[in-house]
Amino acid sequence: MHQVLLFGIAPVSAAIALLAAFLFYRQIMKLPEGNEKMVEIAEAVRRGARAYLRQQYKVVAIFFVIAAIFLAFLSYVIKVQSPWTPFAFLTGGFFSALAGFIGMITATLASARTTNQARESLDKALKVAFRSGSVLGLVVVGLGLLDVSLWFIILHIWLKYSLGVTTVTMLSFGMGASLQALFARVGGGIYTKAADVGADLVGKVEAGIPEDDPRNPATIADNVGDNVGDVAGMGADLYESYAGSILSAAALGASAFAAIKGMAYNAVILPMVIAGIGILASILGIFVVRTREGATQKQLLGALSKGIHFSSALIVIGSFGAVYYLLPGYLGVFGSIVVGLLVGIVVGKSVEYYTSSSYRPTIEVAEQTKTGEATVIIGGLASGMISTAIPVSAIAAGIIGAFALAGGFTDPMRGLYGIGVAAVGMLSTLGITLATDAYGPIADNAGGNAEMAGLPEEVRKRTDALDSLGNTTAATGKGFAIGSAALTALALLASYIEEIKAGMIHIINRSGEIVVGAGKVFTSIEQVATINIKEFMSLFEVNLMNPKVIVGVFLGSMMSFMFSGLTMKAVGRAASAMVDEVRRQFKELPGILKGQDKPDYASCVLISTRGAQREMILPSSLAILVPILTGIVFGVPGVMGLLVGALGAGFILAIFMANAGGSWDNAKKYIEEGHLGGKGSPAHKASVVGDTVGDPLKDTSGPSLNILIKLMSMVSIVVAGLIVGYSIM
Repeated sequence: MHQVLLFGIAPVSAAIALLAAFLFYRQIMKLPEGNEKMVEIAEAVRRGARAYLRQQYKVVAIFFVIAAIFLAFLSYVIKVQSPWTPFAFLTGGFFSALAGFIGMITATLASARTTNQARESLDKALKVAFRSGSVLGLVVVGLGLLDVSLWFIILHIWLKYSLGVTTVTMLSFGMGASLQALFARVGGGIYTKAADVGADLVGKVEAGIPEDDPRNPATIADNVGDNVGDVAGMGADLYESYAGSILSAAALGASAFAAIKGMAYNAVILPMVIAGIGILASILGIFVVRTREGATQKQLLGALSKGIHFSSALIVIGSFGAVYYLLPGYLGVFGSIVVGLLVGIVVGKSVEYYTSSSYRPTIEVAEQTKTGEATVIIGGLASGMISTAIPVSAIAAGIIGAFALAGGFTDPMRGLYGIGVAAVGMLSTLGITLATDAYGPIADNAGGNAEMAGLPEEVRKRTDALDSLGNTTAATGKGFAIGSAALTALALLASYIEEIKAGMIHIINRSGEIVVGAGKVFTSIEQVATINIKEFMSLFEVNLMNPKVIVGVFLGSMMSFMFSGLTMKAVGRAASAMVDEVRRQFKELPGILKGQDKPDYASCVLISTRGAQREMILPSSLAILVPILTGIVFGVPGVMGLLVGALGAGFILAIFMANAGGSWDNAKKYIEEGHLGGKGSPAHKASVVGDTVGDPLKDTSGPSLNILIKLMSMVSIVVAGLIVGYSIM
């Protein structure tokens, strides 16, 4: 009974998160948007963002219908999946889309209000932007934990499914969230970078007009892109990571503690309880964030970090109590949670160091602009490559630490459970860490509104300070998302083993027996249920001497590069169309640059919208089809290799892309602050080229890779029964 009450922390905390998000939203909406011009600009951005999402959801809906029919075929025709799988899949996608939509609507309503508050003080503007970002953070964790909790209540408490069946079925909910997240990230990333590149190359470099100048036809599309890519896209991305970490840890807990009486239930609900504690801690941490007028970048970063560190400390205390009560005698699991939190902080600080203009690496990239575009690109690439060392080392240490502290060297399943709860620990502060990330595009739009509305220089100076901080927090958020994806994907890889066993059981229930590996016959559920990891690896010949595993590793590594290449080429094609359109308007309406004619903003918004919808289909489709085809051809060993290759190559490549792009972006901001000749100087023009090269890396390909890693894992999990029963080799 006490355990049931403790589980109640999860749904209750989720409800509190949604209530707090609503109250923050109400508080923001009471503030004025400013003068008539500011309201007009903000409304144009809102219209563009809503139009894009409506179009995107129409395209995504087609994919979801096809996927749901396929899952229904697996569940009801060949009966290798739970009958609840198609429904769990659809709810995951729906809540992921809903979280991103609510966050984007709030962001577009908050940008002009942030600008208006910047007319009074830096602190007031920071609070509005951060509280608006908090709405996204709290909606993501609230909806994510609510959906997980409701499925647990339906399947285990109401329908009385066993813990193993419940948690394995719930994993399919993660596939829906992952699929929606990939479309949101890829489509939003293509949209925002097509507009950004077009606006920068023609506006800044060719025409020599400032960023967000109202004479630039692409400036509204650029501001729309910040919202659809960095708010709606990021929200769907981290919703998927958050839900995936809880689901994989719960599935591993059911298996790791199955033989210990009374412990399996506790191990399953522990990740949900930790997530609930994290929500409450994040809400308290949000109130800690404040700053003073004239604050430096380091002081602004410190203000945000103070809230995150305060929340982390509360989570450590709460998690100790939860583990002490739920898993007495296994306090090492608490150590795994702390490891996850520490790894998240280290990864975040590392990204901050390599991308903030307050530190030497980005200043060095800025100094490379003195000798032209080529050297600044070389410097950014080198800095991005070097920057992978600390995050990779931190994740590696975290994996070993979490595994060892949970007792993995004695019982590997408990060690994998430790890695799962480490991922939950890392994401337990998501309510506030996502707020710091979503704050970035809101501050960016606020700066654009100030420029287009012609507000005084002191207002633009304040919004520039918030914007520069937003670039760093966005880069930190991307690093955090990528780091959490690595831990979550590893936990999902372990969960894949449990899903294969569940698929074998479905086939035994249908056919009476299943033959796997080198002719091994299983005729009872008990035979399958007692297979441990070592026996599983031996049974399916998952070892480095098996060519099917090696082929899978190569295919997974290749997918990371191919996917990145496809998304970058997509940005290039869409950006070329944008450049042509802006040049056309400047040529046919020369009065635009003189302020005599009004640009056609709508045509640029339409180009980005159409380009994003068309270009996102191929890379997203590959992410779904490759795991299925690999499994059908090479079986379980091939899929295991595929997931390992995608995780290893994708994680490092994503860190490199995010940090290189963030460094180029803030090197440009550093020069715009007056260093190295300031705006309009040769150094500034070189930095704009570097920033343009980095745009698709940090905002399209890099962030999409962490979803690719997890989506391939989720697809493999959901089709595990098909692979174990029908693979060719």
